[in-house]
Amino acid sequence: MPITSDQLLQRLASRFDQINESIGRTISWFTIAMVVLTFLIVVLRYLFNLGWIALQESVTYLHGMVFMLGAAYTLKHEGHVRVDIFYQKATLHTRAWVDLLGSIFLLMPMMLFILYSCWDYVSDSWTLLEDSAETGGLPAVFLLKSAIVLLPILMIMQGLAQAAHNALFLMGVETPTDNYQGPACADSETQQGDK
Repeated sequence: MPITSDQLLQRLASRFDQINESIGRTISWFTIAMVVLTFLIVVLRYLFNLGWIALQESVTYLHGMVFMLGAAYTLKHEGHVRVDIFYQKATLHTRAWVDLLGSIFLLMPMMLFILYSCWDYVSDSWTLLEDSAETGGLPAVFLLKSAIVLLPILMIMQGLAQAAHNALFLMGVETPTDNYQGPACADSETQQGDK
């Protein structure tokens, strides 16, 4: 039996969801590492009068990775701030339209612009194998800058998944709780709990 376009769309959206879920869960461990390293830096500095630039830079690297690689995971779980007084009171159908059109006409162009804008910047860093400007710093600035390219790529993937889930919902193929993790899912769970 051939795969229908609906099934292909569902598989693609699910795959993008899985990728960003895995990356987000992995990256979340970086926050613990940041806390431990910051504690270690403070203890070494104030109790033993010791300090290493590389250790301090590693916290910055981890911090950058958490935000740049975790943004798509946050989008998947509707963790980004919404300033919309109408959206929260809208029907699931209206929300799906807003999310679909927002993904296509706002998120995608912005992420494509960021990808285009940062490409040469990151490429130049790789050409030079750029390292820290500080003596004793980490010799991998080019790797950190790679996250700038990964940010829009992962966001585009998650935006496509979000758009696909919303389109499938609008076509009646998916219910809010099938795969979609957005506000429609949260509302349907709340409504089920209220019954």
